[in-house]
Amino acid sequence: MNKKNKIFFVSDVHLGLNDKISSDVRETMLINWLDQIKNQAKEINFLGDTFDFWFEYKYVVPKGFVRFLAKLRELSENKIVINYFTGNHDLWTFGYLQKECKVNLFRKEIVREIEGKKFFIGHGNGLEDYDIKYNLLKWVFSNPLFQFLFKLIHPSISFWIATNWSKSSHKKLDNKKKNNCNENCLVKYAKTVLEKDHIDYFIFGHKHDPCQIKISKTSSFLNIGDWLKNFTYAVFDGKELSLQKYDCL
Repeated sequence: MNKKNKIFFVSDVHLGLNDKISSDVRETMLINWLDQIKNQAKEINFLGDTFDFWFEYKYVVPKGFVRFLAKLRELSENKIVINYFTGNHDLWTFGYLQKECKVNLFRKEIVREIEGKKFFIGHGNGLEDYDIKYNLLKWVFSNPLFQFLFKLIHPSISFWIATNWSKSSHKKLDNKKKNNCNENCLVKYAKTVLEKDHIDYFIFGHKHDPCQIKISKTSSFLNIGDWLKNFTYAVFDGKELSLQKYDCL
């Protein structure tokens, strides 16, 4: 009997960022978790910001992460579907992950049916229309002209700029009060989607605070959380979607 019937979701690992737990330690934890679930998984979804910063030049990619990248290739070769969604920290992938790690790449949220349930899946960035500043940055970061100009900067300089910007944004995030799930702006967005279409499960990352709530009689919202402090993930077993914690410390 085939036991590989579960679908897993994980988000906001931010490999490369040395937080209270170093990137190297968190990479080891992530690989251990992947080894733990690989005999159950038929599909694993990385919902954005897997890397704290990822930018591919024609012949250069960020150094490090070789254990994780090799694990992705191994899982793919063992017939586990790997879906990689870009977030706001790792959207500059231009073919390397698809070619070398055999992942399916998604640059925006998707709606799909799984075992008769309708899922709305994505990182969650840029869905808040009222966040004018962020959506302007997203447009800049996604613009081919600005991407081309950034490639003209030597990697030693461009990576220094990006990593310091990221550290600054994480400091602001650390100082923010943890939100009640009902106050998550992505919940508000999900409710606007429900006005036009039925969705059984909304699954997002981006906000870092793990939570799962009912937003209608037949619809649920789940924010996966992160692998900086929470080490949470979601799993769909064909019948139910649940939020779980990797107890590794």
